[in-house]
Amino acid sequence: MTVDIVLAGARGHGRWHLDNIRGLQDKGIVRLAGICELWPLTADEIPEGLGTPEQSADFGALLDTTGARVAVICTPIPTHTDLALTAARKGVHVLLEKPPAPSYAEFRRMADGVAEAGVTCQIGFQSLGSRAVPAIRRMIAEGTIGELVGVGGAGAWARAESYYRRAPWAGKRRLNGVDVIDGALTNPLAHAVATALALGGSTRSEDVTGVETELLRANDIESDDTSCVRVATAQGHPVTVAVTLCAEHPDEPYVVVHGSSGRITFWYKQDRVLLQRAGHGPEEAEYGRTDLLENLVRHLTDGDELLVTPEETGAFMKVVEAIRLAPDPAPLPAGAWHLLPDEQRRVVPGVDGLVAAAADTLALYSELGAPWALPHGLRKEVST
Repeated sequence: MTVDIVLAGARGHGRWHLDNIRGLQDKGIVRLAGICELWPLTADEIPEGLGTPEQSADFGALLDTTGARVAVICTPIPTHTDLALTAARKGVHVLLEKPPAPSYAEFRRMADGVAEAGVTCQIGFQSLGSRAVPAIRRMIAEGTIGELVGVGGAGAWARAESYYRRAPWAGKRRLNGVDVIDGALTNPLAHAVATALALGGSTRSEDVTGVETELLRANDIESDDTSCVRVATAQGHPVTVAVTLCAEHPDEPYVVVHGSSGRITFWYKQDRVLLQRAGHGPEEAEYGRTDLLENLVRHLTDGDELLVTPEETGAFMKVVEAIRLAPDPAPLPAGAWHLLPDEQRRVVPGVDGLVAAAADTLALYSELGAPWALPHGLRKEVST
């Protein structure tokens, strides 16, 4: 059975969704029935093989005229809740791009509204579709690395200054009085946070008991670009994630699970896992991945288990909420960063090592002695 799809937000990251839908359409799983954009896509912007989907700036009307069964929502963060609820009220199932909402209140409004409407919603944390995730959870449960001590996450990426000019909401904490919270931890490297929480078995909102944040920025923006967070969990182990968009040498982000007699490192974009444990040599494996849109469609047509429900992202949203409530990110001192003229991006010397050390030790930047880190008194801790 082929399922008709409407894509809301087809430029920017939405181009990835266009290509993904094309691949699923080639397999006969879906058909792109409509595209919702403020300005229609040109023929050149629509990948070959997708035909001529109906286009409109009116999302609700487009759902009506196409009769689509599923909507993929890849629009600015503050619009997610209202668009998801528009689809839900029309009985249309949703794949909602991460982060699902800019605040916990908006997340609850979305999740509760979708549940009340009786439609299915999948949250677009693609890394949680990796078959490495259940494999690592099994290793933890079987005691392969001993007792779980904690989980670290590391993301050392680079973004040019132009990245923050890509849209009016880019790099903003708020826009026209509305929460956006477009920071490194909540958007580009949100997968590191969500994946670290998932591997530790802390996915639901009640699993988070406290959050410490250190939010900083080298760029001339409102939000953070160099940050770390430590989450206290009901499971009793900390989850620390450190990230930057000002890396000296950008590399693949990863999550590391610390056990009393070993560790598991997961490069989540590559579905690659390294197991290191006492008395054994290192063991490396690569896993496949289940596409989340395909999983949503298979859930509707064949009853497959849905991989990323809204409730399974509640813990992530508690972290987003702590970041939202934290003091605005502190600017790094002028001497703590420099501009790479050829790439037009700002670099923080030494930050790559600090990111790795935080994931390794579960410590925050200030505890690692970063010269530009926030003093303990300025760190924000939120009890949830």
